[in-house]
Amino acid sequence: MSVHKEIAFEDAIGEALEPGWVEKSRHDYNRELALDTSALLAFIGATQQDQWEKLIAFEGGDQDVTQVRFYRYLAKEIETRGALDVLRHGVRDRGVLIRLAYFRPAHTLADDALVQYDRNVLSYIRQLHYSTTTPKKSLDLVLFVNGIPVATAELKNPLTGQNVEHAKAQYRQDRDPKELLFAKRTLVHFAVDPDLVFITTRLAGEKTRFLPFNTGSNGPGVDGGAGNPEAKKGYRTSYLWEQVWQRDSWLDLIRRFLHVENTGSRKSPHELPMIFPRFHQWHAVRKLTEHAAKHGSGHNYLVQHSAGSGKSNTIAWLAHRLSNLHSEANEPVFDKVIVITDRSVLDRQLQDTIYQFEHRAGVVRKIGSKGEGSKSDQVSEALSGETTKILIVTLQTFPFVLDKVSGLRGKKFAVIVDEAHSSQSGESSAALKKVLLRLGSDDVDEDGDLLTASALARGRHETLSYFAFTATPKPKTLELFGTPGDKRRPFHVYSMHQAIEEGFILDVLRNYITYKTYWRLANANPEDREVDERKASAQLARFAVLSPTSLEQRAEIIIEHFREHVANRLGGRAKAMVVTRSREHAVKLYRKLMSYVNTMEYDNCGLLVAFSGELLVDNNPDDKVTEPGINKISEAALPEKFAYTRADDPHAQTNPKPEYRILVVADKYQTGFDQPLLTTMYVDKKLHSVAAVQTLSRLNRTHPLKSQEDLLVLDLANEAEDIQKAFKPFYDSTATESTDPNLLYRVQNEVMGFVLLVESEMDSFARAYLEAERLSRTDAQWQRAHGELYRFTDPARDRFTQLMSDDPKRAEEFRAALLDFVRKYGFLSQVIPYPEPELERLYLYGRHLLNRLPRREDPGVDLGQVDLTHLRIAKTGEQDVSLVSEGEQVLPGFTGDGAGARNDPEQISLTELIAGLNEKFGINLGADDLIGSSVRAAMEEPRVKAAAFANNNEDDFGHAFDEVFEDKLIEKIENNTKVLQRFSDDDVFKSELTRIARKHAFAALRRDVA
Repeated sequence: MSVHKEIAFEDAIGEALEPGWVEKSRHDYNRELALDTSALLAFIGATQQDQWEKLIAFEGGDQDVTQVRFYRYLAKEIETRGALDVLRHGVRDRGVLIRLAYFRPAHTLADDALVQYDRNVLSYIRQLHYSTTTPKKSLDLVLFVNGIPVATAELKNPLTGQNVEHAKAQYRQDRDPKELLFAKRTLVHFAVDPDLVFITTRLAGEKTRFLPFNTGSNGPGVDGGAGNPEAKKGYRTSYLWEQVWQRDSWLDLIRRFLHVENTGSRKSPHELPMIFPRFHQWHAVRKLTEHAAKHGSGHNYLVQHSAGSGKSNTIAWLAHRLSNLHSEANEPVFDKVIVITDRSVLDRQLQDTIYQFEHRAGVVRKIGSKGEGSKSDQVSEALSGETTKILIVTLQTFPFVLDKVSGLRGKKFAVIVDEAHSSQSGESSAALKKVLLRLGSDDVDEDGDLLTASALARGRHETLSYFAFTATPKPKTLELFGTPGDKRRPFHVYSMHQAIEEGFILDVLRNYITYKTYWRLANANPEDREVDERKASAQLARFAVLSPTSLEQRAEIIIEHFREHVANRLGGRAKAMVVTRSREHAVKLYRKLMSYVNTMEYDNCGLLVAFSGELLVDNNPDDKVTEPGINKISEAALPEKFAYTRADDPHAQTNPKPEYRILVVADKYQTGFDQPLLTTMYVDKKLHSVAAVQTLSRLNRTHPLKSQEDLLVLDLANEAEDIQKAFKPFYDSTATESTDPNLLYRVQNEVMGFVLLVESEMDSFARAYLEAERLSRTDAQWQRAHGELYRFTDPARDRFTQLMSDDPKRAEEFRAALLDFVRKYGFLSQVIPYPEPELERLYLYGRHLLNRLPRREDPGVDLGQVDLTHLRIAKTGEQDVSLVSEGEQVLPGFTGDGAGARNDPEQISLTELIAGLNEKFGINLGADDLIGSSVRAAMEEPRVKAAAFANNNEDDFGHAFDEVFEDKLIEKIENNTKVLQRFSDDDVFKSELTRIARKHAFAALRRDVA
């Protein structure tokens, strides 16, 4: 047979599947029941003959009747519960449990542990005629587990002129979703050719959505783009049948990965979304667990997976697998799994997903649930109990367990960190380790040296493993969790590059619009004054940006842009986020946005504002605001209220609800917020590095109605090139240079060189501190021990105070050196083992001494009276700043360069400072704002005012205004040759300028008329 025919491709796959799979005849398939009854009967007979005999007895010994009746009962159970649940948990027929699959046990200590598992019948049928209504139609390949069909595949060979796109089209156009096999049996469908694989879990005609199931252009777990690498032998897609469909892997997928997404509705399992892992998710979990099973606890893992890569599902699958993972010696690798996350949705997702796997409640427990006692009691009970295997906590929860947990000696823990960042390197992480390892006692240090035990607590430990997930690893994150080597690298990568090319996320840099604010200030103080240049510059810039005039212009730009370019997208569902630099900025801009919307009587710009805590606007006690107070909805309800769309509400006409389209935020909802209807972001805040990536990535989520063309960023504060630069380290994969372990000794020597610290005082402090840690905080002894900490730091504090009086500069140099050591040790001791009492002693003592050292007064800046004389916000460009792949990016490592001592601030006259700022931010603004003054002059003309009063639309008003404005503008620019020439010669420029001016004038005059 010719090798270029499609059947040759089928033959190669069939040959690779054996011997783990059995090829069955198409005649074994019962089209009415959509089951392979012969394989089903063979499996039951080989594994559960006794139970089968009981069912035969119920039918008076008639095996044929038993078979027919059981097949129909099984079909009904599958239609009610779904094939996945039936395979996992079997069916009960008149009190007799019949299992439909046996899965590999967690351990194989028993001699017969794998007997039943090995008797599973995995089979496939080629060219299966599956339909009773159209019997001539056939599928290239159908996979069965014990007679139950679980997957189909359409195979295409480009040598015959067809490829994977033809396979997708065949599923969409030639496969009836209502057919029993598709509607209520199979779990997943594969479109395959020799180069690419795509999957779907639900056929829906032309609406069928296929997702890529490829390894990546450079292979799995490393940076790269979409697709698969060139195969050394065979096909690029051979991994599908050689790895994914491999017998053990396929059964493990069904057992531990596939699950039905609980949407909160009462739909049947056949109507709910079926989750099948993407290749990178499946591969990451397998690689992580294989390494942990082989090497045991005590290793750290960093997973760099792009935003939108399905981290929540990956974490759920990993947590479940780690909770019952056994080593090659059949011993549990971990006693408990702890998931550290701030995402509340992960709790419900873990609960629902793992219940489908286990059918046991209590396996997952969220710490902090109301009505379950104190957090410390909950954690203590969960860690010491047998039922709970997985705890979900926030990092801040761990201090509650310091005095509660006992009996954990020898226990091993897997800690999964969601969105790992350098905050994990601080005291909260060290406290976590002390709780889990019961450090501070002789459980760890054989010599009973508490100081050495405390030092050991900060490094890696053989009973504790971290599994850290992030899309944007900082150098510290890579140092803490990365794989050791010449550089610290992630253990597994699914890059932003690959996610964008595969269509799992959208590219937020494709359509980037920038605006710039030009302003001039004037010093209105009677006398000039000296000011701190750095602080005064920031204060003056803030004054200009937050001025009422500036905020009004920003509000108009945002609302008008939203109405013209955003509001009608996604069938009227599109939403936008406004990112501000502070809480006060958010509230003030929100108010200006609301005022503009109300003035213009716009009805499709519903607004919400999000910020934390209570705020006094302009420090005015009479203007005290909170987020719930402004929105009139609770903070917890805001995401749901913002998600509501009238277009998707069938009762919108009869029961109208408020619809919110624009969310103004200040340091909220810029990380972890998943709202697929977000298409546009208005940025009014300086963004740098990781914060830029995390903030803009709120837009990258996909939606069935959302395309790349719908995404837009309008940036009022940053240059597009700077944002592109911020994204670059995280586009492919990220690494960092390994830290020099000797950095710490140099800083230690520098601190001790000031001769302000005395070793005997530090020794006494350290003993008192570690003793206090061992005592209950309600114990009177603890209170006395705590008091000793002050006594032992008094002498050093007094010596520092004297040095401040004698040599203020040297005193500040000491403070800076000690702070530098404390910061370095707090981080480096997490990465590099320093079991040296001297370093730990200096750290403990220095950290507490710093809090007691007197501080220099740091007066604020009094600017007096400063006036904003000119302001204009102008569009500066529309750019595509999408990235191109440059491979791994190496971030600078932890060099140890400290900030140094604080120097006296540079003093500068306020007038001189304002002049410099005007030169920087007042570009293109002369003695007066030419455009603004021309508009104002035109508005003063009686015929222009009369036109505004007489006309209800802007176009009619323009008949009077445009000519007057042109005359006024030419008067202003007659000495500016460059501007005059462009206005006269460039019709597009002239038309756009006049349109903007007309719009401003008409809105302002109509407000006066109203």
